[in-house]
Amino acid sequence: MAGIYLHIPFCKKACHYCNFHFSTQTATIQAFVDALLQEIELQKSYINEPIETIYFGGGTPSLLNESQLKVIMDTIYSNFDVAANIECTLEANPDDMHPNKLAAWKQVGINRLSIGIQSFQASALTWMNRAHTVEQSHAAIEMAKQAGIENLSIDLIYGTPALSDEALMADLDWIQQYQISHVSCYALTVEDKTALKKLIENAQIEAVDPEKQARHFEIVSTRLIAMGLEHYEISNFSKPGFRSQHNSNYWSGKSYLGLGPSAHSFNTISRQWNIANNALYIQSITNGQFNFEIEYLTEANRYNEYMMTSLRRIEGFDLDLIEATFGKRYHDHSIGMIQAMRSKNIFQQNGNQYSLTNEAKFLADGIASDFFILGSALTP
Repeated sequence: MAGIYLHIPFCKKACHYCNFHFSTQTATIQAFVDALLQEIELQKSYINEPIETIYFGGGTPSLLNESQLKVIMDTIYSNFDVAANIECTLEANPDDMHPNKLAAWKQVGINRLSIGIQSFQASALTWMNRAHTVEQSHAAIEMAKQAGIENLSIDLIYGTPALSDEALMADLDWIQQYQISHVSCYALTVEDKTALKKLIENAQIEAVDPEKQARHFEIVSTRLIAMGLEHYEISNFSKPGFRSQHNSNYWSGKSYLGLGPSAHSFNTISRQWNIANNALYIQSITNGQFNFEIEYLTEANRYNEYMMTSLRRIEGFDLDLIEATFGKRYHDHSIGMIQAMRSKNIFQQNGNQYSLTNEAKFLADGIASDFFILGSALTP
């Protein structure tokens, strides 16, 4: 089984922290949709197995109108073998949601929503330069529930200077009150080429405090687990049966096709990514051409990616799988790294599977990088 990701590269306004590819020039949305339909047809042979997940990300996919969403879905179904029990996710901003739109989304096949709440605190939303209000956040969740969308996820951002420990606890109280089935919680990161980085460099706003972020991570994890949500990936929590299947497939190394500007694709052999420029993307596709870069993965690349993704998941990595997939040298390398870290309370063991302890989860990416093989492969 495989997945399709569609990058919808438009937003009403730019959030200070965002480094994803997008444009606020929404007048070109229809031209983009026309090109996207062509790309779907051009890429129909990239995946030769059933599609079990479709994910509209961005950007702000909720800016698309009903007819645009419908023709995209129809084109996918006519060009791919789509599984009957498909998970189809749409990322939505609270200010784009109203009952008629929700009904239209359900009609075209959207059965999972990921709502970009980010915080229920007005000061935090202002600090992030979000387009919606606290009132719209509450209304969006209520509307989604009234529309009968049971598979509902919301995004929260923690660790911002504008969010106190008490405010974070209040955000989590709303999660409990609404009985949200899936929550994605992200520590604020200061990315290059963002307004946030410039504001911090110019001393216009307070810098991010790593100790506060670590404390917030602990608060989030403890509270959500106490509510009965499973901490199944470093940034993701869900009630039983409500994991994000699409993202879980990423972390499990399954194939996926990325469509739209800047979208990435992976077929287990290579990884490719489309040009991150709306005008050039539209021009290329309209001319029947692809405009992407490609990387063929070495054995070491694949091992590194496995360690990066598996250490973010509750299941961790499997030494037997490493030996079967990559060979004994990689198995022995992994054991050597485990032994080198044994005194640091990093791993919990279940047979030949190793996952991170709660104390180590906030450092997952750094721990994974310690396992990485530099170069093309391990030497014999």
